[in-house]
Amino acid sequence: MDKVLQKITEWLKEILVGGVMGNLSGMFDSVNKQVGEISEQVSLTPAEFSPRVFEMVQEVSESVILPIAGIFLTIVACYELIQMVIDHNNLASFETWTFFRWVFKTFVAVTLISNTFGITMAVFDLAQTVVAESGGIIAGSTAVDDTTLASLQTSLMSLELGELLGLYLQSFIIGFTMQILSIAIFVIVYGRMVEIYLAVSLAPIPFSTFGSKEQGQIGQNYLRSLLALGLQGFLIMICVGIYAVLIQGVSFASDPIGSIWGVIGYTVLLCFTLLKTSTIARSILNAH
Repeated sequence: MDKVLQKITEWLKEILVGGVMGNLSGMFDSVNKQVGEISEQVSLTPAEFSPRVFEMVQEVSESVILPIAGIFLTIVACYELIQMVIDHNNLASFETWTFFRWVFKTFVAVTLISNTFGITMAVFDLAQTVVAESGGIIAGSTAVDDTTLASLQTSLMSLELGELLGLYLQSFIIGFTMQILSIAIFVIVYGRMVEIYLAVSLAPIPFSTFGSKEQGQIGQNYLRSLLALGLQGFLIMICVGIYAVLIQGVSFASDPIGSIWGVIGYTVLLCFTLLKTSTIARSILNAH
């Protein structure tokens, strides 16, 4: 009778272990895919990420936004000329050097908005070079691989039937949670690039303010925002590197249940830190 009960218990354990492993395998595959793609996606420039979207943004910026920026520049240049004359001698006389100074500032401003797209892309090319170089240093697997899952399966077979039943029920909650986290990672990484496209599309307008003493901080803050978006990619790589080190330290053999929840905790931590990268980058560069 004891042998029969033992066989039934082993059979139930095999069913439960198979169910748990099936749930966890799909869960880890989804998260591994999203985390593994972070480094690849972050290292792409806006032109490489989606060439068709990039071309559309460039065309809209140059054909729609640039003429508006030209109007703003004209207004700013005229206002700046008046202010230069008033500030110097209150219109009592007009010195030639003041006019040449205004011409030079206007020439620089026109040159900037005429080459806005090239300047903004140069910022991101520089940022992506830093990200690519950091990717060679920040190395490490972020995946829960087949070997780890095999050791997990062995550890699960050593658990009691009640523990396996509880873990089987937990695996449904874990799987749902990890699916949400994988979607969150996707949204954060791709959302950054969409934010870059939105910022670049309006670039000529803040660039048109560089010729003004009073409104020049708009263009300066815009440049800081672009640099912050580029720096965010580097911070994302740092987050992935930390996540890789933490995942490699998980031991499924000693405590399988705690290790599974540990992976979830690390993934939640990864999502939280990815969300904070934008705020940290902007605070470092004092961008608003």
